[in-house]
Amino acid sequence: MLGEAAMPYEVVHTFGTTVYFLFILLFLWTSRIPRTNSGAGWWALSMSCALLARLSLFYFLFSEQTPLAVPIYIFFNVLEKPLLLIGITRFLDLDIRQRWFWLAAGAAELWLLAAVLAGFPPLLRSMGYVPVNAAFMFCMAWFTFRHRAVVPGRLLLASAAASFALGLHWLSAPVAIHFYPGWFRNGFMLGTALVLVQYITLLGAVLTLFQKRLIDAESRALDMAFLDSLTGLNNQRYMHTLFDQALVLATRPHHVVAVLYIDLDNFKPINDSAGHAVGDEVLKLVAARLRSNTRSTDICARVGGDEFVVIATQLDDEDQAYDIARKLLGQLTQPMEIEGKRYWLGASIGIGLYPRHGSHLADLLQCADSAMYSVKRNGKSGCAMYHASASELDLKKAL
Repeated sequence: MLGEAAMPYEVVHTFGTTVYFLFILLFLWTSRIPRTNSGAGWWALSMSCALLARLSLFYFLFSEQTPLAVPIYIFFNVLEKPLLLIGITRFLDLDIRQRWFWLAAGAAELWLLAAVLAGFPPLLRSMGYVPVNAAFMFCMAWFTFRHRAVVPGRLLLASAAASFALGLHWLSAPVAIHFYPGWFRNGFMLGTALVLVQYITLLGAVLTLFQKRLIDAESRALDMAFLDSLTGLNNQRYMHTLFDQALVLATRPHHVVAVLYIDLDNFKPINDSAGHAVGDEVLKLVAARLRSNTRSTDICARVGGDEFVVIATQLDDEDQAYDIARKLLGQLTQPMEIEGKRYWLGASIGIGLYPRHGSHLADLLQCADSAMYSVKRNGKSGCAMYHASASELDLKKAL
């Protein structure tokens, strides 16, 4: 009979031992990733206890010391639970006093030792540690269910379901085995499956957060590469990429793209007298006004200290470029209120048009910059369209 029963146990233990060992390696690997919380390290320890419990059961169950098999298995199994809970509290960054976990586990271990020495029957012996193990599993289920939104997807929800099922399994298994001894093997296989689900979902949660961290880091790196750090507008490098995309839309018949070169008037005196902190706030307000007064298809960029570029796309005619320039000029001449004080700026805006003045952004910027300087020479705070010769310059100052 033992030979017939040994094969299933050998298969289950060989599979379980291999998988447990792989989990330990994976948790140890993830715990060594820089800036990763210590939850994975604690789960490596808890899984190590589960592995020792399995190995001890396998060794003693088929040796001459069979009576020691279950007590030693339970000893390591109880030790696994506080380590598992400490791991989830570290992973979720929960403010929970962990000494209660150790006190409960210590009480269960002492009961187990006393029950073995006193020769209690298995069912009575289990009454000391089964409620503790079940309580640990229910706590695990509650923590993961309550904080399931921390990890994208439903990994923590699946972990909560497996933990809850393990809690029920711990409460029911001793009674089932007492009345139906053959349930020991089936119950052991069921418990193994639930434990694997529990740890697979926890490992998946660790890897998912790691992936999210990489994606967030990549996003921040892209922002640093393409956005101006002070104003949040596009920087000069990214503006060229966006312009190429805008030209694809401008190839439709009669569509015009306008490049507006904006140089702030009176910014330097404010920056010098009120300080760079106020100057930075002024630039942020300018950027906000540019964003709020342009369309989602337009491109706003900061190209210098107090110089900005707006690329207005999908215009029906050249007059629309003037309308946009006047609108922005009207916004930039409104007072800037910072820390209870008002500051007045102006803006000189030059306009270059695609395809009339060029087909490359560098050429259009040069044209718009030339038109902007013509505004500066004629009293500032105005807007002008670039023309090939100064005599043909169409200068339109804001009213």
